[in-house]
Parts: sequence; C-alpha cells; structure tokens
Amino acid sequence: MEYVLETNNLEKKYKDLKVLNHTNIHIEAGAIYGLIGKNGAGKTTLIRIICGLQKPTNGSYTIYGVNNNSNITNIRKRIGAIIETPSIYGEMTARDNLIEQYQLVGMPNFDGIDDLLKLVGLSNTGNKKAKNFSLGMKQRLGIAIALAGSPDFLILDEPINGLDPQGIIEIRELILKLNKEKRITILISSHYLDELSKIATHYGFLDNGSIIKEISSKELMKRMEHKLILKVNNPKEFVKYFEEHNITYEVMDSKTINIYGKYNLSKFINELSKKNLIADEIHEQEESLENYYMNLIGGSKND
Repeated sequence: MEYVLETNNLEKKYKDLKVLNHTNIHIEAGAIYGLIGKNGAGKTTLIRIICGLQKPTNGSYTIYGVNNNSNITNIRKRIGAIIETPSIYGEMTARDNLIEQYQLVGMPNFDGIDDLLKLVGLSNTGNKKAKNFSLGMKQRLGIAIALAGSPDFLILDEPINGLDPQGIIEIRELILKLNKEKRITILISSHYLDELSKIATHYGFLDNGSIIKEISSKELMKRMEHKLILKVNNPKEFVKYFEEHNITYEVMDSKTINIYGKYNLSKFINELSKKNLIADEIHEQEESLENYYMNLIGGSKND
C-alpha cells in the first residue's frame, strides 16, 4: 500500500492545550480523503503541520515515504494547498495571480497558465480583477494557484464554505476532474458532510485531536444502508454470537451494539432468543454520513 501521507502518533501542544493527540492518518495514492471533525478538533492544525507551516510537538509524519525529520523540503513541492482562505491578489486578474504564483514556485515559463485557467473555468475572465470575482470564482482561482507547480497531492481546507449551490457544484465537479483525469490525490477538510459523501473515497474522523476511525467509502456505504441498534446488558455474549455468524457489528458503548445490513427483524430476534440473547431494546435506522459521524464521536470515549 502506497501512502501519500502517513502520520505516526502526531502531537501538537500549545502550552497546556493539546490540539493533536497521537494522531494517525493514512492517505492512499489516488484517494479523495474526507477529513471530518467539529470545530476545534484539530483539522487545520494537522493540515498546517503537513504543509510545513507548523512543527509537531511529538510524533512524525511521512509524505510519499519521506520522513519529516529528514530533508522533506523537496518532496513537499508535490503538495498544493488552500488553508482557510485562498491567497489572492484582489487588484490582479486571474492570469496575473497565476503569473505571480508561477514565479514564486520557480516555474521556468508561463506555458501552462492557459490550460490551468481553462481547467478551473476562468478562461474568459480577461481583465476582470479578482476582487470583483464571485466567491466561487475566487475559490476556483485559489485552487488554480495551488495547482501551480503541478502538484500531485492537493489539500483543501473547507473549500465550499459560504458558496451558493451552483458554486458548490462547480467545486465538486472540479475536484472529481482533478482526481480522475489528473490523478491528483486530494485531502478535503469539510463540515458539509452531505456534499463530502458525494466525492470522498475514504474518510478520517477526527475528535479531540485523534483519528478515531478511518474507513473507505465502500465500507461506509455498506454500513450506511441500514442498521439495527441493540441495547443489551451482556455485550460479550452478543459479540461472540455475531463473530460466529459473520455479522457486521460495532460496539458503541458498554450497552449499545450496532448491526449493519438488512435483516428480517422478527426472525433475527427469534434467532437471538434461541441462544438466550435478549436485547432490552432494538431499533431500526437508515444510516447517513452525518448519523454515522455523530454516533461515532458520541461513543468514542468508550471505544
């Protein structure tokens, strides 16, 4: 397995405040990795460390196999990033902004700028200054600037914040195009879980500075189809039964077990009762990414 990014017990402290706590993340080459967490969970701090804007207090990370404690400067050139808001010169046109960025990253010429403007849908902006762009246009220009230097790992911190529905669709289509056609691995931090579920191939759930779950979209879709929520007093006996019958389950806390998949409820209860496994409560629920996340962080302290 080739990881574009891998962290090992990464920590970041500010005096007595621990923002990252033994954070372990694994991003495969070619993935669109959705980083999910509430405000203050440590998402932006993690991104700033990866981009070299901050140093970790403890732990380490590798980018394309190169450790941060070695000479990582050259390998970091393979990263393009937008952190919080795009860095745009408002008095300049889209083209002039890209010329400025090309010079900053040391590109030998400006030959790729027209293609880059076309890629992000800004070919026809002409002499229009960036300060007069819509928010969606500014975001697409920011992505174009991040792509100067032809990185193959793109990091986007809340890329659709404040956008209208059309702007969200444009960013979504651009991200999918960059991933599928340009083969760029993408890390996205976002609060918009419904939108993230339309594009992500993998997810990492960050809570209180720790990654509490990593899961592929394929595996998550299996779990999101349907689930049974069991309230029990003897979870070990239930888990033993589920293991023996290859039932996909997750222990959420000392009395709650989730069962994933579709079951005939009356038949399922009857089969459990034959083994003297009696649940205090059983609820059926259609799962969503938001529900999965909320249940996950609600039970993370007991995992």
